[in-house]
Amino acid sequence: MTELTNLTIGAMRDGLRAKSFSAVELTDSHIAAVESARALNAFIVETPDHARAGATAADAALAKGEAKPLTGIPLGIKDLFATQGVQTTAASKILEGFVPQYESTVTSQLFADGAVMLGKLNLDQFAMGSSNETSAFGNVISPWRAEGSNRQLVPGGSSGGSAAAVSARLVAGATGTDTGGSIRQPAAFVGIAGIKPTYGRCSRWGVVAFASSLDQAGPMARDVRDCAILLKSMSGYDPKDSTSLNLPVPDFEAALTGDLRGVRVGVPKEYRLEGLDPTIDALWTQGLAWLKDAGATIVDVSLPHTKYALPTYYIVAPAEASSNLARYDGVRYGLRVTPDGASLAEMYSATRAAGFGAEVKRRIMIGTYVLSAGFYDAYYTQAQKVRTLISRDFTEAFEKCDVLLTPTAPSAAFAFGDKADPLEMYLNDVFTVPSSLAGLPAMSVPAGLSPTGLPLGLQLIGRALDEVGVLNAGYAIERAAGFSAAPSKWW
Repeated sequence: MTELTNLTIGAMRDGLRAKSFSAVELTDSHIAAVESARALNAFIVETPDHARAGATAADAALAKGEAKPLTGIPLGIKDLFATQGVQTTAASKILEGFVPQYESTVTSQLFADGAVMLGKLNLDQFAMGSSNETSAFGNVISPWRAEGSNRQLVPGGSSGGSAAAVSARLVAGATGTDTGGSIRQPAAFVGIAGIKPTYGRCSRWGVVAFASSLDQAGPMARDVRDCAILLKSMSGYDPKDSTSLNLPVPDFEAALTGDLRGVRVGVPKEYRLEGLDPTIDALWTQGLAWLKDAGATIVDVSLPHTKYALPTYYIVAPAEASSNLARYDGVRYGLRVTPDGASLAEMYSATRAAGFGAEVKRRIMIGTYVLSAGFYDAYYTQAQKVRTLISRDFTEAFEKCDVLLTPTAPSAAFAFGDKADPLEMYLNDVFTVPSSLAGLPAMSVPAGLSPTGLPLGLQLIGRALDEVGVLNAGYAIERAAGFSAAPSKWW
């Protein structure tokens, strides 16, 4: 039944209800795929027993005619979401062995709608990274290879395990989190779709925090429709999350038409970076032509503070991380390292030194520095002011347009070790960070291939709460692009 893993979530849903196959058969096919793809290192924890129990319950519900929106659909969960009774580590040694006694709001909603969990997916440690090279449990390997090369490629980050698992057909869909591009950039690198919804659309309760004013959960799946299906189940008001938006959740799937008549698509001139890869630039131009064919009008807009977005992000995010990660001290849960005769302070220091990876330590130190008494106003206060200007740029741009089209990433996936310099790695987020700072919905849609046969994505950014507009524009691009490339199985 391995062909079942090639179906989209929409097709799986329809097949289950038509009794073309059972939820147990569907789940078993995915469990087999997961077991055969351990070379990708996409999972930190596999939960086949949990999945089969869920599939059995799904078949019972289907037999009674009590199917819910995701009954029997096998998903992977990024190991940043707390899962009751299943280890949750944030890909860090400091949380190894931590088994939550509670369920994150997002995963509880997915399971309430009938989804089946295949396991916990690998990621950059504490979601800090753009390549999935910082996990304490090893690198996630992209299922893609460049033509004529056997070099292992990064799947993007931080949601690299989610991206690799969806692209390799190990899971039907996956949860991701996006702080500065961690859903969209990996989606672009492996040829799948992924959407970061408006900040507050999905609850952050039970999600291990990186930067609280930026973190947002979202779905990653094979196509736009699947993202719409998952996003509806993931969204909604949560009184346990003070940043959760108490607003109705639209039927994102029902709104997909691909008809863009009357829609104005903005092209921000500041995103045409000097030295932009000609292939990326050509794909961007092609994307605008596809949207125009779907009925849209193309307009030029300006986001003048874009050039300050990356430095602003890399002040705000580490500052919030340094505060959030102060809770990992070896006292209440997770790793504890106690040298002989150590004081409490020495135990804190030894635990954090052993438990945190190099990138996490780097960001904690940056964040602590910019929040220190002598530099708070010079760095953190200034960054928050610039963040307001960046957000204002988007507000003014959306007076002239309804959605923005840009590239998702400045390049296709690269090989491990190719970007050893942290600053060079941070530049991967140049197109995704601005919309994160503004809390806007944005998604990546696979739209083409590089000269070496690697996936490339286009990014759509919308007004706050206009996920419907973003998804529909993405749907128009998806239909026009006809992207059907898949990785050749080498694992």
